[in-house]
Amino acid sequence: MFQTLIIRLSSMGDIIHHFPALSDLAKHRPDIAIDWVVEEGFAALPALHPAVRTVIPTALRRWRKAPLKSRAEFIHFRRKLRHCQYDLILDSQGLIKSAFIAKQALGPISGYDKASAREGLASLAYQNTYPVSRNQHAITRNRQLSAQVFNYTIDDNIVYGLSVPKLALAWRPATPYAVLLSATSRSDKEWAEENWIALGKHLDAMGIHSVLPWGNAMEQERSQRLAAAIPNAVCPPRMSLEEAASLLASSQVVVGVDTGLAHLAAAVAVPVIAIFCASDPELTGVLASSYAVNLGSNGAPPSLESVWQATLDGMK
Repeated sequence: MFQTLIIRLSSMGDIIHHFPALSDLAKHRPDIAIDWVVEEGFAALPALHPAVRTVIPTALRRWRKAPLKSRAEFIHFRRKLRHCQYDLILDSQGLIKSAFIAKQALGPISGYDKASAREGLASLAYQNTYPVSRNQHAITRNRQLSAQVFNYTIDDNIVYGLSVPKLALAWRPATPYAVLLSATSRSDKEWAEENWIALGKHLDAMGIHSVLPWGNAMEQERSQRLAAAIPNAVCPPRMSLEEAASLLASSQVVVGVDTGLAHLAAAVAVPVIAIFCASDPELTGVLASSYAVNLGSNGAPPSLESVWQATLDGMK
């Protein structure tokens, strides 16, 4: 069997953007066994795709903070990475750090050429390089790179191909619910709280409860404030990535700021509306063959009315 190693370390959105390329590869080359190297905090994501044989976590972020203390752990990781001789290693991230990880494995490395990689110097680590225009969505770039590397043709249908577990979440509403992703680590990406409250009230009037996930203490406080102001809203406990995927997959609709969970919603094929306030969605917005809408742009947040209309359209 042809053995392949994918290098796609982080972040959540970047990892999710590679799933359609992985589905393409599994469809066109079912003879390939696929392993995936990913940052330890995101290891649960590649495991959701049935085409992935083995997930190999790395802790590059953590190791770089204390390289001497982490030496033994890194050696153990490299030994695990070299458990087999790969027929092909694909660095689909195109960064110096991902190229460094690719060099630790055994096998020829393929990736973007110097003009196409996010960090051009990364291409120096590859035996085979391929041109892919940077002026297109990240999902399209990943699919085109993989298609060139493995010699097949892609179509317009975007298939994420995830297998999401149905988990019992005691706090999950028994009635239909929407997931409102208000949490973001950057204040300039935030959508006004009064908009979230109004959106939640509109949903409640339709019998749809709101769930407001969070990731850190500051985001939790925000979710708690919003849940207190929205009738029947739920501020859940901290969730694992598997629990978040299960929550999203069973929702009626997902509305969220530019965050990894919005991309995960697109990946599990629920209607999703992504709100952009401090960036433009052309290259990294939500993209799916199912209902996925991007609203707003850098410095121009979408109005409540446009988000509500898109939410209604998504629930039709």
